[in-house]
Amino acid sequence: MNKEISITINGEVYQQSVPIRMLLVDFIRDIAGLTGTHVACTYEGVCGACTIHVDGEAVKSCLMLAVQADRRTITTIEGLAIHGKLHPLQKAFNDHHALQCGFCSAGILMNMAEFIRTNRKPTEAEIRNALVGNLCRCTGYAHIVDAIKEVVGDAGSTGAVHQ
Repeated sequence: MNKEISITINGEVYQQSVPIRMLLVDFIRDIAGLTGTHVACTYEGVCGACTIHVDGEAVKSCLMLAVQADRRTITTIEGLAIHGKLHPLQKAFNDHHALQCGFCSAGILMNMAEFIRTNRKPTEAEIRNALVGNLCRCTGYAHIVDAIKEVVGDAGSTGAVHQ
């Protein structure tokens, strides 16, 4: 059984008839053609590589059906930069060598973008706790934490954090 849905992803509207059991991550990758959103845990929601924003909130897209996103607004890693300018987290990840192989980076960036939007002055412990839902097999997270700390330090004085 299929259902007609309309989803706005990174400002572009996608209208499509989809199977009612299609996962949102598969819609993003296969229908919208946005492959920055990854799947690493075989659709169990434990790795965080598929994290996106749905109406501004971080969501693991492998745990949501595409039909649940009907008439909603989604931002993927491809939409995190604004007007061609990297999000402060993207720049800090690059500056702090927090990207490693890069497979998990999109999910971490999307999760942390929402986290710092709602937590302007988090402690290192709060940052590390917020990262629990994102698995990275290439790092000990030190560079990732350093990048996030740089951004939240800058955000408090300059308002540099955006979504």
